[in-house]
Amino acid sequence: MKTVQKPVEGEYSQYELEYVNLVPDDGQVLQHLRDNLQMVKELMLAQPEEKLIEPCAEGEWTIKEILVHVIDTERVFAYRALRCARNDRAELAGFDQNAYVPYSGANQRDIEDILDELTAVRMASIALFNSFDEEAWERTGVANGNKMSVRWLVYQVAGHELHHIKSIKENYLS
Repeated sequence: MKTVQKPVEGEYSQYELEYVNLVPDDGQVLQHLRDNLQMVKELMLAQPEEKLIEPCAEGEWTIKEILVHVIDTERVFAYRALRCARNDRAELAGFDQNAYVPYSGANQRDIEDILDELTAVRMASIALFNSFDEEAWERTGVANGNKMSVRWLVYQVAGHELHHIKSIKENYLS
C-alpha cells in the first residue's frame, strides 16, 4: 500500500477537521481503510438484528442507516477525489446526507448485504486511491464551497467512518 501523509494546512478548510484527526498520523491511511473494513464487519456481525434497526434515541438513525450513510459518503468523497486528482476545476456540489437516509432502505436490508456493499465500495476506493501518483495527492478542488485536496479526501473517508463507529460503540452498543 502507498504511504499518504496527512494533509497540511492550506489543503482544506476547517470543515470536518475532527474526522481527519481521528486517523493515525503514520501515512498508512490506505491500510487503515482496509483494517477498518474488517473491524466493522466483525463488529456488525456480532450484533443481533434488533440492535441494528433500533435508533439510540428518537430521531436518530439506526446502525444500518449509519452504515449505509458511511457507504454513500465514501462514494461521494471518492468521486470528489477522482475529479480533483484528474484536475477537474469545476466546483462540486454538496449533498444532503439527511435526505439520503430515508430513501436508503437500510433497515429492510440484511446486514450481510450492507457489508457486501461496504466491501465493494471500500475495495474500489482503495484501488482508486492506490492509482494516484504523488502529484495527484496534492491537487485540490472545491466542493460545497470548501477547498480540499485529494489527500484530505482520503483521510476524510477514513476519519468519517471512525467517527461513526465510535458513535455506534458509545450510543448503541454500550
